[in-house]
Amino acid sequence: MTPERLWELVQRGESLDLEFKGESHRPLSDDEIVQTVVCMANRPGSESGWILIGVEDDGRLTGARPRHGDRTDPLRLQALIANRTNPSLPVRVFVVPLEPEGVEVIAIEVPPVRVPIGTTDGVYLRRAIGGRGEPICLPMQPADFQSLQSSRGLLDYSRLVVDGASWDDLDPLEFERFRRFVRESQGRGDATLLELPDQELAKALGAVEANHEVTRVRVLGLLLFGKEESLRRLLPTHEVAFQVLRGQDVEVNEFFRVPLLRVMEEVLQRFRARYREEELMMGLLRVGVPEYSERAFREAVANALIHRDYTRLGAVHIQWYDDHLVISNPGGFPEGVRLDNILVTPPRPRNPLLADAFKRAGIVERTGRGIDIIFTEQLRTGRPAPSYERSTPTDVVLVLYGGKANLEFVRLVGEEESRAGRLLGLNELLILNTLWRERSLTTPQAAKLLQKPEPDARAVLEHLVESGLVEARGERKGRTYHLSAATYRRLGVPSAYVRRRGFEPIQQEQMILQYIDRFGSISRKEVAELCQLNSMQAYRLLKRLETEGKIQKLGGSTKGVRYARSRK
Repeated sequence: MTPERLWELVQRGESLDLEFKGESHRPLSDDEIVQTVVCMANRPGSESGWILIGVEDDGRLTGARPRHGDRTDPLRLQALIANRTNPSLPVRVFVVPLEPEGVEVIAIEVPPVRVPIGTTDGVYLRRAIGGRGEPICLPMQPADFQSLQSSRGLLDYSRLVVDGASWDDLDPLEFERFRRFVRESQGRGDATLLELPDQELAKALGAVEANHEVTRVRVLGLLLFGKEESLRRLLPTHEVAFQVLRGQDVEVNEFFRVPLLRVMEEVLQRFRARYREEELMMGLLRVGVPEYSERAFREAVANALIHRDYTRLGAVHIQWYDDHLVISNPGGFPEGVRLDNILVTPPRPRNPLLADAFKRAGIVERTGRGIDIIFTEQLRTGRPAPSYERSTPTDVVLVLYGGKANLEFVRLVGEEESRAGRLLGLNELLILNTLWRERSLTTPQAAKLLQKPEPDARAVLEHLVESGLVEARGERKGRTYHLSAATYRRLGVPSAYVRRRGFEPIQQEQMILQYIDRFGSISRKEVAELCQLNSMQAYRLLKRLETEGKIQKLGGSTKGVRYARSRK
């Protein structure tokens, strides 16, 4: 831990992953430090957390008091925490001196854990966001233990037996509904389940735990087949809200506490009632372009139901706005899933048994790659990529963008797929959509967009170049990509290509002259970095400006020559 890194943390302010503990009013006791570490360990998320002792809540650096005579021994503090936590927690402690302030700050790095952590005195705390938006520590309740283990992939809550539930709490009509979903799934469902009687079907899905003559109902059994009154009584956390909002007005505000397959039916009926599409002529065919893909919507709702945390109160919300849909569920991303890897990480359902039942019913894809379907289907309708950016450590929030479609982009995708004899993949659609909106991409930017290594991103870009959809400029690190002239022409905006190609040399010239005005001179290497050019392109640009009398050479070797404003 360096002073620079410490300053970065302080400037971020307190969050679920960062706690400030000041000692300006009174010193912290060992019990308080251990309890703060326990609280930080039992938080949502899969990254390390930090506790900074000697930093006030408002970010002022007041310093930490010495804990071992006239100094603080990091190893002794680590040992104290390890000996007073259960299971023993191996934290790292740093004592960071800050010279200008003349104080020391104790930084404690709390690693991610897979099981709940408590003190040896039996105190269990968890970190959460309070009503004022500030992080607080709360006592852990039994449901909090289950929630933490579920998010870490250690517990399948849908597999737990529900105390007080019996076979009489299940509705025979819901078993028939399950069979109907399988029959209508067009081969996606598990047809071997169709001929099973109700009890055998429940056993095959894992919805009940049968022990001789005693049948114990699991959470999955109630979620799939439970009677409405039984769900309200035995699983009160289950709730789904469907809302239509027009400005400040709420046109529809319906809440469902019924079995999940019935929820899917009710929600899909309301989706179809509001279904809108634009028409596009492709040759002699009239093609409908929906505002939202039903397939993407279906996968998004199913994902929210499968991945929600059923130990927490709160509804799965489906909110329909004028130009976008928001689908959210209680419970953050499972361990290992982040915004920067959501497109490529293997499926990690919070409730694996429930996810398997949805696959066998034919509601979701058997591959488990519902995220790919959501993104691909929306991109194919000529709209921005879906976004999970609003998600928090405690809730997953998906935004599907609607509004007017880019019909020319839809036409481009359709024509290209007809020409190539295959569907464009998610990587290709993401790059084409981004190039249309952002105008250019570098390989590192494409790698971040696709959430893949740079060699993989470069391969996708070069394939699009070979297909004639994209053009490349520059070499190596200075290589950029933009839509080709033919692509802009097919999109109906050929002038955009001219602006893209013709504006950059003028922009580069102005960037060089402004750099010289600011710093006095510029070298070929600096031009290459500034304008994202290779060395030869930078030399030619400087040579042209010199020939035009706008700059002149200064002294220096061939490689070290610098250029300044011409004195003419």
